Amino acid sequence: MFYQDTNKLRDGGVFYVRTFFRIYELLSAFHQMLDEGKQGKYSRVDHHRALNGIIAALMKKLSYLVLTAFLMTSPTSLLATDDVLFNPDYLLSDTDFLDEDSMSLTDVSRFLTRGGLASYTDTDIDGVERTSGEIIWNAAQEFELSPKFLLTLLQREQSLVEDPTPSDDQLAWAMGYAVCDDCSKDDPRIQKFKGFASQVHYAAARIRESYLDDLETRGYTETGVGPGIEITIDNTSVTPVNFATSSLYTYTPHLHGNENFVTIWERWFGQEYLTGSLLQDKDTGGIWLIQYSERRPITSRAAFFSRFNVNTVVAVSGTTLEQYSIGDAISFPNYSLLRSPGGTVYLLVDDTRRGFTSQEAFRSLGFNPDEVVDVSWEDLDVYTETTPISVETVYPQGALLQDNTTGGVFYIENAVKHPIVSREILANQFADQTIVPVDPENLDSYERGDEVGFAEGTLIGVTGSPDIFVVSEGDRRPITDEVTFFTYGWNFNQVVWTNERSVLLHPLGEAVSTDLDGGDQIEVASK
Repeated sequence: MFYQDTNKLRDGGVFYVRTFFRIYELLSAFHQMLDEGKQGKYSRVDHHRALNGIIAALMKKLSYLVLTAFLMTSPTSLLATDDVLFNPDYLLSDTDFLDEDSMSLTDVSRFLTRGGLASYTDTDIDGVERTSGEIIWNAAQEFELSPKFLLTLLQREQSLVEDPTPSDDQLAWAMGYAVCDDCSKDDPRIQKFKGFASQVHYAAARIRESYLDDLETRGYTETGVGPGIEITIDNTSVTPVNFATSSLYTYTPHLHGNENFVTIWERWFGQEYLTGSLLQDKDTGGIWLIQYSERRPITSRAAFFSRFNVNTVVAVSGTTLEQYSIGDAISFPNYSLLRSPGGTVYLLVDDTRRGFTSQEAFRSLGFNPDEVVDVSWEDLDVYTETTPISVETVYPQGALLQDNTTGGVFYIENAVKHPIVSREILANQFADQTIVPVDPENLDSYERGDEVGFAEGTLIGVTGSPDIFVVSEGDRRPITDEVTFFTYGWNFNQVVWTNERSVLLHPLGEAVSTDLDGGDQIEVASK
C-alpha cells in the first residue's frame, strides 16, 4: 500500500513540470475531445475531467506551475499572498460542485435538523409526497450535483436550511428559480416552478441540462459565461476558472450573492486543518503543507520525500484550499546546500539554514562541492538562520546510531542523542535512513536530549484503545468522534497504533470536533 501511494504522489500534478508547449498540447487535445464527443465517443464525465484538469489547473495554478518548473525563482514574486477566502474567479471546485455522493440521504436529513425543513414535506415532481431531505437528495442524484451545493444554494436564496419557521413564500420560491429582480411572483408563466419540490427539481435540472451541457459542448453558458472568458460582474472584471464558478455566475450574476454562497459553504463544509497537515488537491494533485493558517506549496518530489511522511497526506477539494492564504514555497529538499550571493554556503534543515564557518568545516564534514546550488537572498530569506556549522559540529544532517549491545536506537544531531522509544516512531520519522551500529562508549560521548516523537500530522493511538489523536505542533489532539474523523478526510489505514509511552511523548492538546448539528462546522473544545 505504501508504494502504491508513493507512486500516486510522485505522479501528481505538483511534481510534474509542465511547459507552456505542453499546456498548448493539452488544450488542443481537449478541443479534439469536444469534437469527438459530438460523435458519442466521450461522456459528460470525460468532458468534466478534461476541463477540470486543463483549464482549471491552467487558470488557477499558472504561477504555481511556473514555480514548479523554475525552483530558483522567488516564490513571493509568483504567488499572491492576499486573503483568498473570496476569489471572484474561483467560487467552488468542480469536485465539490458535482459530487453527488458527498452526502447520503441520512446525512442530508440530519443536516436539515438545524432548521424547520427537517419536518417539512411536499409533493414531489412525480406526485409522491416526500420529506425535504428526500427531495433534495433525489434531485442531487438525478442531476449529478452535490447535495452540499443544493443545500448551500437553498440557504443563500431563502435562508431555508437554518430558518426554524420558514414562511410559505420562502418555501414556494426556495431556490429563487424563475424569479428575476424585476419579475412578479404572480406572473402566470412561472407558476409551474412554484413550490419547494418544483424549485429544487427545476433549478437542479436547469444547472445540469442547460448550464453544464452548454459548458461541455461549446465552452460557455447561455449568458456567455465560461472558463477563461473575462466578464464584468457588478463593475468588476471576473474570469471564471471552472464549470462550478461559471454556473454560479450564470444562476446569479452578482458578486455579493456569490460571496454569500462562498461564506455559507465555508461555514458549513470548510475544514480548518491543523498546523502540520499535508493536503493534496483532488483536482490538480498539488501538495500543500498547512502551517499557522497558511498553505505552503511543495514544489518538488525531492523536497516532499525528504521532509514528509506520505501516509499523512489527506485529499481535499480546491475549495477547501482556497480558504488559506499562500505562504512560502517548500522548493528545496532537506539538507540541500545553497550558496548565497555573498558566497556563504548554507545547509537547509527543515525551515532553518546553517552557514558553514569555513571551507575547512565544509570539507571536514564530507560535503560535496558539486551539490552546492547558487540561489538568491529571496530564496534564503524564507529560512531562519540558526547556529553555524564548524569543524567541531557533529552530524549536522543527523544520523541513526544503534547501541550494538542493547539494540537501542538514537537520533544524533549536533552532538546530542535523542532516544527513539518504539519501532513505530522509527518507521514514521526515519523510514529510509540507514542505522549504524556503534559501541556503547561511542553513544556515551553524546549529550542526551529529548525523545523523538511522531511527525506533524500523524494519526496515533494506543494499541487496544479506541482513542485516536492527531499530532499538531507537538501536541496530541483527541479526535472526538467518527464524524469528525471522516469529515477531515482521514482513514483508519493512516492511524499508527503504538505503545502508551510513545503516545504520551506528546502532551494532550485541545480536542478536534466537528459540529454537524448546527453552528460552525469546526469547533475546537478544550479538554
